[in-house]
Amino acid sequence: MSTMKAVSYRAYGGPEVLEYGERPIPKIGPDSVLVQVKAAAVNPVDWKVRAGYLDPMMDAVFPVVPGWDVAGVVVGLGADTPEYRVGDEVIGYVREDFLSRGTFAEYVAAPVRTLARKPAGLTFEQAAGIPLAGLTAYQALKATGTGEGDTVLVHAAAGGVGTMAVQLARHLGARVIGTASEGNHEFLRSLGAEPVAYGDGLAERVRALAPEGVDVVLDLVGGGAVRTVPDVAAAAGARVVSIADPEVAGLGGRLLWVRPDSADLAELSRLAEMGVLRVEVAEVFPLARTADAHRLSEGGHVRGKVVVTVP
Repeated sequence: MSTMKAVSYRAYGGPEVLEYGERPIPKIGPDSVLVQVKAAAVNPVDWKVRAGYLDPMMDAVFPVVPGWDVAGVVVGLGADTPEYRVGDEVIGYVREDFLSRGTFAEYVAAPVRTLARKPAGLTFEQAAGIPLAGLTAYQALKATGTGEGDTVLVHAAAGGVGTMAVQLARHLGARVIGTASEGNHEFLRSLGAEPVAYGDGLAERVRALAPEGVDVVLDLVGGGAVRTVPDVAAAAGARVVSIADPEVAGLGGRLLWVRPDSADLAELSRLAEMGVLRVEVAEVFPLARTADAHRLSEGGHVRGKVVVTVP
């Protein structure tokens, strides 16, 4: 067998450019394994990439198979991959430095540096929701040095990255205030966060909960959210990370682009096994309906993760 079922696109555009059909099974390099995909999560970056927003910074080799998150089973080994054996269940943030071979397919070639063991006790659908969102949250909290006693403001706290950030920050001993629409406030409380509505008057609502101000701000949404930092920061200032807004640099903060990291991913897997980290799966689609999964994610009101399963 030399081909597989996959979703791909031959040019940038809307969800309608996604095609379901046959693609060659990828070859694996010496430090990679071949993963049979069981589930792949949709992230906002997937449809932004598909629309061409990242074209200035990433080359594309068309046709492109989208997707960077995966949960699956190792079925082939590269020449030097002692970390894994055939049959191992894994999760991965499988991002190359160019766009071509993604995870919305029956198979993906994954460098071992992008993988970790799948958490025992989680379904493949739940596990697929961990890599990109979990690594983003974990690396943002590390970058800000979040720890015991900090008050953390998480923008878009009910989204895929936000739910991970809330749980991880609480595990680190921080108090968490999270922005979300009112329909998600009870959900945020269940994760241990104190919810506030976003929009006009946000700074006043945050100050009502934290009169002394916040120590850490995680901007997971963009759209000018970082501009409120001076109004909500503690007297000593706030450590700020944004995953969406270059303006953060002007506030002394950092624009973070999540990196594949097997050690970080292994820690997230461990925390998921412990029950510290739970994955909220919003909706599941079959591979042939990846375009519908993109449309749902693009709507911008998803609580948790949208996941595609591969039969």
